[in-house]
Amino acid sequence: MNPVLAYIPSPPQGVWQLGPFPLRAYALCIILGIVVAIWWGERRWRERGGQPGAVLDVAMFAVPFGLIGGRIYHVATDWQKYFGEGKNPVEALYIWQGGLGIWGAVFFGGVGAWIGCRVYKIPLPALGDAIAPAVLLAQAIGRLGNYFNQELYGRTTEVPWGLEIYNRFDPETGARDMMNGVSTGQAQEVVHPTFLYEMVWNILVVVLLVQLDKRFKIGHGRLFALYVAGYSFGRFFVELMRNDEATHVLGIRINSFTSALVFLGAMAYFALATKGRETPEQLQPGAEPRPWPWQIAALRAAGASGGDTATTPVDVTKKTDAPGAPDDEETETAETDADATEATAKKS
Repeated sequence: MNPVLAYIPSPPQGVWQLGPFPLRAYALCIILGIVVAIWWGERRWRERGGQPGAVLDVAMFAVPFGLIGGRIYHVATDWQKYFGEGKNPVEALYIWQGGLGIWGAVFFGGVGAWIGCRVYKIPLPALGDAIAPAVLLAQAIGRLGNYFNQELYGRTTEVPWGLEIYNRFDPETGARDMMNGVSTGQAQEVVHPTFLYEMVWNILVVVLLVQLDKRFKIGHGRLFALYVAGYSFGRFFVELMRNDEATHVLGIRINSFTSALVFLGAMAYFALATKGRETPEQLQPGAEPRPWPWQIAALRAAGASGGDTATTPVDVTKKTDAPGAPDDEETETAETDADATEATAKKS
C-alpha cells in the first residue's frame, strides 16, 4: 500500500464553455500576468523618476512581440508536434492550446520594447530594470496556466507533493481530449509538478531582485540581466527533471542548453555594464542619445557622466545670492568699460 495518502490533484478541466465561446484558464493566467507586470512595472518606473504611462506605452509593442516570439520558439524547438506524417501544421497557430517558449518571448519582447523605447525616446536598459521583477512575477502567474493544461510536468514520483495527471474526455463524444476535455477523476500517473517548482523559484528570485535593487541601486540594465540569469539558473535544473519529448542539442534538452548559454550571457552583461543607476533626468524622453547595446565602452561612459545622484540645473539668467558676487548692473558696467578701453587702444 502506498504510504502517501494524498497527492496534489490536477484541475478537472482547463476550459469552460460560455455558449459558443471557450473560456480558457491558460489564457486568463497569461492575461493576468501581463496586467500585473504593467501595473507593478509602471509603479517601479515612476519611483525611479520616469514619466507616468511609459510602461504601458512600451507594452503596446512588447506584449504582441513577446507572444509571437514565444510561440515561434516553442514551435521551432518542438516542431515534431506540428509537422510530419499525421500532424496538422495549422495547429502551430493554436496558441490557446499552450506552448510559449520563454526565451522567444523575452527576446522578441525585448525587440518590441526596444522599438517602443525608440519611439518614445526613453532608455531601454533603465526601463528593463524597472520592469524586471514584474515580468518574472508575470511568468510565475502564467505557470498556473500550465497547471490547468496539465503540461510542463516531470517524471513519475512518489513524493507527497506529487501531481496527479487525469485522463480527460470530451463530454459530448466521449473521445479522449487531454486539453479541452473533462476528467473522470481517475489518476493516470503521479509526476513531479515542475511547473510548481519553477513558479516558486520565480517568486523567490522576484523577492531577491527587489531587495538587491533597494540596497545597491542597480541600473543600466544590470537588474534585468540578474532577472534573466536568475530565471535561467532555475530553469536549467527544472528541465533536468522532465522526461517528455523534446529536441536535444549535444545530448542535452534544448531548453537546458539555452538556459546555460543565456545565463552566461546575462552574467557577462552584468559584469561589464555601467555600475550605479540612471538619474531621473536621464529617464526623461529624449534626455540624451543612447549608445547601441553592443557599444560597451560608450554605454559605460554615458552612465559615468550621469553619476548616481540627480544634478540641479543652473539657471544662468538668475542673479546669484552669493556674497561678493557681481550683480547685472555691475557686469554691464564692467563690460562697457572694457569695450571703451579696447576702442581707445585701437585709436592710439
